Amino acid sequence: MPDLRRRKRLTATALAAVVGVMGGLAFASAPLYQLFCKVTGFGGTPRTVATAPQGAISERTIRIHFDANVNLGLGWTFRPEQNDLSVPLGEMTLAFYRAANETDRPTAGTATYNVTPHAAGLYVAKLECFCFSEQRLKPGETMAMPVSFYIDPAIATDPNTRDIQAITLSYTFFPSVKAAEANTR
Repeated sequence: MPDLRRRKRLTATALAAVVGVMGGLAFASAPLYQLFCKVTGFGGTPRTVATAPQGAISERTIRIHFDANVNLGLGWTFRPEQNDLSVPLGEMTLAFYRAANETDRPTAGTATYNVTPHAAGLYVAKLECFCFSEQRLKPGETMAMPVSFYIDPAIATDPNTRDIQAITLSYTFFPSVKAAEANTR
């Protein structure tokens, strides 16, 4: 009997460990996936870089279309200040979006971003961006939001991306989770 109890205890411990590991992986999956996408450009997610490229800028240009969306629950208007730009590969580019709080209360939002076609995401390198950072606006306040980026010239040599002539850089603002939690307390 003691051997049977020991085996049951061992089985229960192993099952509890499996459940704990699975729960931990489920909890960490979203941040790990976000990190993976930022590093690899997977799913059209642009890379984040610390410095601008050094060296020659390509003669080739690519058209960048800017898209803006807002979740209805936020109460903001959000739009690009330019609809599109023709950008030389490798050249640092600065574009602006503008957000305005249309409500009578302070609100906070967080933007996600995406690049299409998805294969181009690996070659869009952002130095500065408002995305994934909580943005707070007072009632009626308007804010310019810069995006500093370049398109890696290697896009022209990759067989999967060399024929791309246009890229869409899209941002969507959602109500901030932190602000929503604070409002429910």
